[in-house]
Amino acid sequence: MSIAQLTAVTLPDGSKREVEKGSTVFQLAESISHGLAKKAVAAKLDGKLVDLSTPIEKEVQVEILTSDAPEALDLLRHSTAHLMAQAVLSLFPTAKVAIGPSIADGFYYDFGFERPFTPDDLVKIEEKMRELSKKNLPIERSEVSFPEIPALIEKFEQEGEIFKAELLKEISEKFPGTSVTLYKQDIFTDLCRGPHLPRTGLIKHFKLLSVAGAYWRGKEGNPMLSRIYGTSYFSEEDLKGHLHRLEEAARRDHRKLGPELDLYSIHDVAGSGLILFHPKGALTRSILEEFLRQEHLKRGYDLVMTPHIFKGDLWDVSGHSDHYRDNMYFFEVDKQEYVIKPMNCPGHILIYGNKGRSYRELPMRLFELGTVYRYERSGVLHGLLRVRGFTQDDAHIFCTPDQLQEEIGSVLDFAFDMMNLFGFETEVRVGTKPESFVGTDENWVTATQALFDCLNARNIPFHTEEGGGAFYGPKIQVELKDALGRLWTGPTIQVDFALPERFDLKYMGSDGKEHRPIMIHRTVVGSMERFFGALIEQFVGAFPMWLAPVHATIIPISKENEDYAFEIAKKAKARGLRIEVDERNESLNYRIRDGQMKKVPYMFVVGKKEEEANSVALRSARAGGKSEVLPLEEVFERLLSEIETKALPPIQ
Repeated sequence: MSIAQLTAVTLPDGSKREVEKGSTVFQLAESISHGLAKKAVAAKLDGKLVDLSTPIEKEVQVEILTSDAPEALDLLRHSTAHLMAQAVLSLFPTAKVAIGPSIADGFYYDFGFERPFTPDDLVKIEEKMRELSKKNLPIERSEVSFPEIPALIEKFEQEGEIFKAELLKEISEKFPGTSVTLYKQDIFTDLCRGPHLPRTGLIKHFKLLSVAGAYWRGKEGNPMLSRIYGTSYFSEEDLKGHLHRLEEAARRDHRKLGPELDLYSIHDVAGSGLILFHPKGALTRSILEEFLRQEHLKRGYDLVMTPHIFKGDLWDVSGHSDHYRDNMYFFEVDKQEYVIKPMNCPGHILIYGNKGRSYRELPMRLFELGTVYRYERSGVLHGLLRVRGFTQDDAHIFCTPDQLQEEIGSVLDFAFDMMNLFGFETEVRVGTKPESFVGTDENWVTATQALFDCLNARNIPFHTEEGGGAFYGPKIQVELKDALGRLWTGPTIQVDFALPERFDLKYMGSDGKEHRPIMIHRTVVGSMERFFGALIEQFVGAFPMWLAPVHATIIPISKENEDYAFEIAKKAKARGLRIEVDERNESLNYRIRDGQMKKVPYMFVVGKKEEEANSVALRSARAGGKSEVLPLEEVFERLLSEIETKALPPIQ
C-alpha cells in the first residue's frame, strides 16, 4: 500500500492513526477495538455529525459516538421514527409518508391516510416495529445528485408519495445544484438528511404514545394528517422512567384538573383560546392578583390602567404593525383602524410621555395587570398555557443609564422572591445582541453587561444564548422548573432602546439637557393564565392554603350536628376563613372522600362528642387523612397561621 492511499485521523485524546482513504468510520472503530465498533452509533468528523458508513477521504478529527453521547438519543429517536414509518407502511400500504422528526422526549411521524389511526392500530404498529427491530436491518444512506432529482420526483409521484414529491420539488427549486440523501431499510426508503443509526437492531426500547391531527406543513387549509407520537431510549429502565413521568404529568394535567375542580372552562361557542374562570378559579386568581398589586406597591411601583383597544396609528409608531401584524386583531370604527392590544407597553409609554419628565422622577415604574389578545393558530392552543386572551403582571421601568443595573437587580430579586414563594426551581438564560438590532453598540454593551453583573452578583447560574436578544435589547428569561422538572416560561426582563426612540421619550437631566430614558419591560410571574396552569400542575390542584378557594369543609356526622356545623362556619368566616358545610344526605366516608377529591385542604368532622367539647375532628387532606380532635380556637389559629405564612403544602 502506498503512502498516497493513506490519510491521518486525530482521535479525541489527541492520538493519531492512519487509515486507508475511503474506509468508513465504522471500519476505523473496528480497528480501534471490536467493543467500540459494537457500541458505536454515529461519529463526528471535524465536529460534524455523520453516519458510521461515512467514508474518510482526508485528514480529519474523528470522534466515535456511543449511546452515552449527548447526540445519541436524538439519533435513536429519529431512527425510531423511520422504523415506525416502515411498520405503518407494512400494515397500511395505502398510507402516505410525510415528515417524521425527533423532538424533545421523543419523535413523531405524519401520515396521510383515509382515516385517523386508532389506539388498536398503535398496538399493531408497535408489534411490527419490534419484529423489524429483531431483523437487525441495515440502515443505508445514499446520495441523489441534482440531475437525478426529477426522476426521483417522478418515482415518488408514481408511488403516490405526494408529500415526499412536494418536498423534493421545493428543495430542487430553492437550492438548484444541490444533492439530496435517502435512507433505506429493507424495502422502505425515505427522503432524509440524517444521520441515522447503522441498523434497526439498536432500536429496542420504545413506546408509541398517542395520535393527533396535524395540517401538512402546519398550514390550515392543507390536508389533515395523522401524527403518531412515540418515544425511544437505549435502556428499558430509562424508558420506564419516562413513561412514569408521563403518567405523573397526566395526573397533574391542568386541562383535566381545572374543569374537574370547577376552576375554569373553555367553550367553542365563545372562541378557542379564551378562558372563562369559574367562581373558585376566579377567587384564587383574584387573591393572587391582589397579592401582586400589594407587592408592587411595596417595591415602589405605581399602578396604572390602560384601554383594551387603541387606534392603529399607535401600533404603527411602536412598530408592531410591521413586525407583529399576524398576531394582532384589527377592526374598524368610524372608518378608523383600531387594534385590540397585544401588548401593554405603548399605553405605559403614553403615560410617561404625557408631560415633561425630570431625572428626579426616575426611575418611574408603571405596573398593570393588563389583559392582551394575540392571534395563535388553533393547532398550538393548549389549555391555559397557550391562549389568545391573557393577563400579564406587566410593568415598564423608565430609568437613566446609571440606574439600569440597580433596576435590573431589583426586578431579579422580585422575580426570585416570587418563584421561591411558590416552590419553583429555575433556569436562567441571557439573550445577547442579534444580527439585526437597533441602538448603538455602546448601549448594547452597557445593557448586556448590566444583566451579567446582576446575575453574577447574586450567584445565579445562567446560560448565554448568543444572538437570542430581541432586536431592541438583551433579555433575561427565567424558566420555572416544576415538580417533574419541566420548564415553564416565567419572569422576563428586557432592556429596550427602540421604543423610547420611536416615541421620542425624554427627560431633563441634572445637566439641564434632554436625554433619552432606557426602558425595561418585565414580568415577575408572566401570563396569569400560564402561571395559574403551572400552579395547578405543581400542586396537583391542591393550592397552598392562602390561595385555596375553600380552606375547609365542615362535615356533620348526623342531622343532629348540623346546627353546630353552621355555628362553626359562622365563626370561621368571621375570622376570614373560607368555609363550606357539607350536610348532604350521604355517608360520612363519601363526603370525606369527596372533599379530598375536591382538594379541600382540611375537613372538620363534628359529632356529639365534638359539639359537647367545642372541638372538631380535624382531618388534613394533605397528611394522609390523619384525624385529631382539637379545640375549635386552636384549629382556627393553625389554619390562620398557615395562611399568614403562605406555607407551601408538601409536593404530592
